[in-house]
Amino acid sequence: MGWFGKSRAQGGWRAVHFQRGDALAVHIERPASGQPVVSLLASEPMGGAKAAEALGRMARSWQGQALACTTAVSAANYEFLPVDAPNVPAAELKSAIAWTVKSMIDFSNEEAIIDVLSVPHDKSSSQRARSMYAVVARATLANDIQRCFQEAKLPLQVIDIPEMAQRNIAALLESEGRALALVAFDADGGLLTLTSGGELFLARRIGVTGQQLLASKLEERTAWQEAVALEIQRSLDHFGRQFSWVGMERLLVAPLGDSDGGLVEFLAANLDTPVAALDLATVLDVSRVPELNSLQTQQKYFTTLGLALRHEEKVL
Repeated sequence: MGWFGKSRAQGGWRAVHFQRGDALAVHIERPASGQPVVSLLASEPMGGAKAAEALGRMARSWQGQALACTTAVSAANYEFLPVDAPNVPAAELKSAIAWTVKSMIDFSNEEAIIDVLSVPHDKSSSQRARSMYAVVARATLANDIQRCFQEAKLPLQVIDIPEMAQRNIAALLESEGRALALVAFDADGGLLTLTSGGELFLARRIGVTGQQLLASKLEERTAWQEAVALEIQRSLDHFGRQFSWVGMERLLVAPLGDSDGGLVEFLAANLDTPVAALDLATVLDVSRVPELNSLQTQQKYFTTLGLALRHEEKVL
């Protein structure tokens, strides 16, 4: 088991995500052709119970013990840091990155677990230094997560992060040779990812929650929409400068619920990039879980669905 390490799941991934007092689970199967099939949605309220107890109750109902599981840490519990790729052999990469991020974190390297993600680069240019992302968290966090799954008797193989879960969803929506921007909001804030060819180029956190974007007062809602538009435009401009060799196709907005509070229309009117609303039922086979036709349900399970769409990762 490791941080989004190289792993393959037979029969698809079963993803578990702890979110605002609920344990959520999704199972997705990938047939040889056609859309990924969502075969399970499950939710278990925590109700003050330990995470392992809630997970155990849920697992007993869907016999998940034989299937590979993945989960994610919350944004508050790790650092997602852009770094320059050190000029060292692959075997020494993580140790070199550890020294690079030492001054960026508030705990020692001995307490940290570190993984790295390569950012795609322009293969026609040999002059530009390659970039990477370092994912850094406390080792005790990984140990606690592993212990939780062990107590629930579930085989946890991978601990992932929301940026990669959102990348997995974006990969279903991209056009060949073009970049896709995808933004999603929940109770903790927004996440904007920019991807192409199934790879993550850029990720930005946005300090606006889904609830704020659905505020009942128009003036409040408009102020939050303006803040979101500004952050997205800055990120799109940065992407255009840093990755000029990849053209941006469009921005998709993940479901906020049954209503988006006018966000898609506002962004379409205020950004140069084409903007559209995302309906996950157009790229996933939800025939076994028709409740996923609901945009409210899509919003609730968005990250968990992304985790379950995991593919085998490339080796750096």
